[in-house]
Amino acid sequence: MWGLVFTVLTGCGTAEPEGSTPGERNTESPSDPASTESSSTESLSTTVASPPTTPTDLYEDEALIDAAIAGTMDISDALASVAWSRGLPVKTSRGTYMFVYEDDSRTWGVAGDFDGWEGVEMTKASGFSWAEIPIADGAGMTYKFTSGPDWIADPWARSYTYDAFGEISFVDEPATQSRLDRWPDFHAAGLAPRELRIHVPAGDGPWPVLYMHDGNNLFDPNSMWGGWRMQDALALQEPVLVVGIDNTWDRMDEYTHVADDIGFVSPYVVGGAGAAYGELVQEHLRPFVEATYGSTGHDGLLGSSLGGLISLYIAHLYPGEFDFAGSMSGTLGWGRFVLENPTMLELYETEGVRSTALYLDSGGSAGADGVCRDMDGDGFYEDDPDSDDNYCVTRSFADAMAAMGYTWDVNLFHWHEVGADHNEMYWAERVDLPLSTFLDLD
Repeated sequence: MWGLVFTVLTGCGTAEPEGSTPGERNTESPSDPASTESSSTESLSTTVASPPTTPTDLYEDEALIDAAIAGTMDISDALASVAWSRGLPVKTSRGTYMFVYEDDSRTWGVAGDFDGWEGVEMTKASGFSWAEIPIADGAGMTYKFTSGPDWIADPWARSYTYDAFGEISFVDEPATQSRLDRWPDFHAAGLAPRELRIHVPAGDGPWPVLYMHDGNNLFDPNSMWGGWRMQDALALQEPVLVVGIDNTWDRMDEYTHVADDIGFVSPYVVGGAGAAYGELVQEHLRPFVEATYGSTGHDGLLGSSLGGLISLYIAHLYPGEFDFAGSMSGTLGWGRFVLENPTMLELYETEGVRSTALYLDSGGSAGADGVCRDMDGDGFYEDDPDSDDNYCVTRSFADAMAAMGYTWDVNLFHWHEVGADHNEMYWAERVDLPLSTFLDLD
């Protein structure tokens, strides 16, 4: 049972049509997918919750931390407000930086470029430790909290990066190198809060903006399968702002447009909150990103597995709002694994050619026979037992878009990485393809 549940959770093992050339873009259709009747999309959620109210005065963050030190404000409340203002550590009116670590159970220090990594002992307060350090210019300087053998990156730091030892925090954002910015507990559209991890190029924006799902796995080298290593791919491209949106425990609901049954012995129906997640991205996250970082007006969506499915769905819900929607190994059979709900293909066929360019890829293959098979006769290849990594459903979606009027290598792109498995390691190896496709459209 759990093997099948994992297969559907990650999008592995769904079906695939024959005939992609290894390592080459496909520019003509090898097979005609079956046509299906269309279905209308769900209405958007109207439940809205905004990010926390943030201080606006230059030194209001300083006052909040001072109040926590004085015991007149809860440290968690202070940090939550500061994290949505100018972030930690707090630059003060006194020409210092205030560092805070939420632990008072042992003695902590803060060490960094500013003191040759010798370490400054922190003062204990109620539930946290803190230090105020004079630093003339913290731009690009890095630091960690230390206690005995432990060296820990600041979990509240606004800006950070990764080095050979893992995550490391910036005192102040660097001017000459890229960085990651952290925005915790972003919430809207009635969905669970999540962290935003935004890759900001060096220099001044605005830049093209790419919204990516499963943000937990994009940058952290300790995430699943070593993560996507997006920093490596981005270093080889023109500058682009990448907005990594963490998933939550509700991922299968949020990343799917309709319900489906992924049970094995007994029914397990899940999914269908994709419209609310789309609202979070388009109506709440996007205005925040554009107000904070700007945009050139060239914006896209990209994800893998269910993240690929939801990228296509958001572009469908908001036609003309995004220039690019990318699906890597997308779970495009969703809706027909057991139930008979509309697939993404049916939704797209309903609307005809629209302005968003589509990128679709997968690994895997159609199996040894090289043929995609519709085992249950429903017109879809989600049930071909020889297929893996969603090759057949991806290929059939691309072919259907071409038949409908999209143009290969203009507003429709397909890539088959023959034999690639369904995990972050393989997506990392080829993420440069959708990245360059997105940027070349600009």
